[in-house]
Amino acid sequence: MRVFPPPPSIEGLTAVVTGGSRGLGLLLARELLRRGCDVALLARDDAELDRAVGKFGPGRGGTVHGVVCDVRDRAAVRDRLAEIAGDRGGLDIVIANAGIIQVGPAEALGAEGFQDAMDSVFHGALNTALAALPHLRRSPAGGRLVLIGSVGGLLAVPHLLPYSCAKSAVAALADGLHAEEAPHGVSVTAVHPGLMRTGSHLHAFFGGDRRREYGWFSAVAGAPLLSMNAERAADRIVTALQRRRPRLVLTPAARLGATAHGLAPVTTTRLVSAAARVLPRDGSRTTVRGSAVEAGEQPPAPRLRAVLGALNERAADRFNQR
Repeated sequence: MRVFPPPPSIEGLTAVVTGGSRGLGLLLARELLRRGCDVALLARDDAELDRAVGKFGPGRGGTVHGVVCDVRDRAAVRDRLAEIAGDRGGLDIVIANAGIIQVGPAEALGAEGFQDAMDSVFHGALNTALAALPHLRRSPAGGRLVLIGSVGGLLAVPHLLPYSCAKSAVAALADGLHAEEAPHGVSVTAVHPGLMRTGSHLHAFFGGDRRREYGWFSAVAGAPLLSMNAERAADRIVTALQRRRPRLVLTPAARLGATAHGLAPVTTTRLVSAAARVLPRDGSRTTVRGSAVEAGEQPPAPRLRAVLGALNERAADRFNQR
C-alpha cells in the first residue's frame, strides 16, 4: 500500500476564506483553524458572520474573526485584504469560495442570471486572486491560493448553465495563475467539487418551474451515493492546499463525468442531453431563493426528498444555512 508523507504544517499561518460564513466556506475555515491558522472569514452579511464565528470551537492556537466584504466590489476586496495583512503581518493562504447557484432553464434565468453568476462567482474569484497575490508573494512560507470551481466548470450541467459558465472561467483562471505564479513561489490550487451535502439548496435561486426545479435539485444534492460529506471535502481541500496540488476533483461521480467528457466529449454530451429531457420545462423568469420555495410553494415528492435529502437538511442546520 502506498503511504504518503504528512502534509507540510500550516500552523501559525494567516488565512482568508471568502464566502466563509456558511456551507463549505465555514467548514474550510474550521479546518484551517483546527490546523493552527489564524482565519478571517469574508462575507456580505454581518449577522451571518457573527453566527458563524460563534460556531467555532478552540483551534490549535489560531483565532477566527469575521470581516464584512462583498467580493463583487474590487476596491472593497483590495482594502479588506490589505487591512488583514497589515493587522496580521501578511497573508499566507487565501481561499476564494464565495458564489451563488441558480437552477433552471437558461431561457428562464435569462442574461441577467448569467451576469449575476459571472459577477459573484468569476469576478469574485478574480477580485480575490488579484488582491491577494501581492501579499501571497511576500509570504515567508510561500503563498497558497485556492480557487473553488466545480465539476460544472469541467462539464456543463443542464439547468445550471450560469453557474457552469462562471465556474468554467474560474477553472481557466486557476490553471493560468498556477503557471504564472510558480516563479513567485505561490501555489494555485483549482478545486472542482461535485455535489456536497452543505445545505446550499436553501440559498440557491430557482427559476422556471420553481417547485419542480427545487424538488429535483434538493433531492439530488443530498443523495448519499451522488453527494459527498462536506466535512470530508473540507479536509481534503485543506490537505491539497498544504501539499500545493494544482488540481483536486472531488466525488467519484464528478471525476467520472470530467474524465468521460475529456475522453469522449460527443458521447458524454449526448448522454447529458438525454438526461436533460426529464428536467422541468417552462415556468416563470422570476428567481426565488430555495428557502422561500420550501416554505411557500409546496415542492413535489416530499417523502422522496425527505429520504434522499435527510443528510443535507441536517447539514443545513449545522453549517449556518438557516
